[in-house]
Amino acid sequence: MPILIFFLAHWFLSLFFHTFFLHRYASHKMFTMNKFWERFYYLTTFVSMGSSYLVPRAYAVLHRQHHAYSDTEKDPHSPHFFKDIFRMMIHTKRIYQGIVNKTLNFDAKFGANLPSWESIDKIGDNWMVRLAFGAAYTLFYIFFATQWWMYLLLPIHFLMGPIHGAIVNWAGHKYGYANFNNGDKSKNSEPWGFVMMGELFQNNHHKFPDSPKFSKKWFEIDPTYYIMIMMHWVGMIRIVKQGK
Repeated sequence: MPILIFFLAHWFLSLFFHTFFLHRYASHKMFTMNKFWERFYYLTTFVSMGSSYLVPRAYAVLHRQHHAYSDTEKDPHSPHFFKDIFRMMIHTKRIYQGIVNKTLNFDAKFGANLPSWESIDKIGDNWMVRLAFGAAYTLFYIFFATQWWMYLLLPIHFLMGPIHGAIVNWAGHKYGYANFNNGDKSKNSEPWGFVMMGELFQNNHHKFPDSPKFSKKWFEIDPTYYIMIMMHWVGMIRIVKQGK
């Protein structure tokens, strides 16, 4: 039971801050918050993602490129130009790393109005820190795992952020249904939209990229949006882009 609780907590916390902070805030600025809350969620994003921490600035630039060039050869992670998901993510990692290391040039419009906390980014992107998080996950399993197969979950902990990204980028543009004709191949992959905290409503999101609510049909559920509404009510954030 402790292993299951730990795995699910890591999965959903990492995924929440991925979609809430990296995607809806850093990339799209769907809401605003004061400096205290921005730093708070910057830090909780780092802690929750742990060994697979993604630098918000680099993530946002990459994601904005994805929207601008969706499912074309310029798209940093369209599944329609790669034989398998692994090759797609290796290609994505090269571009991401170039943005992190500032060795890759990109259009200035993709780098506007980005959150930045260089000290946290340096810590989070340090391999010693990543290994320390990995060691902590492993120790937890050593203490609490009761079956050998439980250790097979460890690689998911190590690569949680990229795994979430791979699922969304591959499945969200390859499998499912489309509510709208966006001129690309984005799909909604319900019922997995709920399991992925709303991230697999890619067709809806590409139609209305400014909307904080990714679900559009009555049977679609975007749990992150409802959490954001509560955060708006208590004053942590201010939703400024309602979309449709």
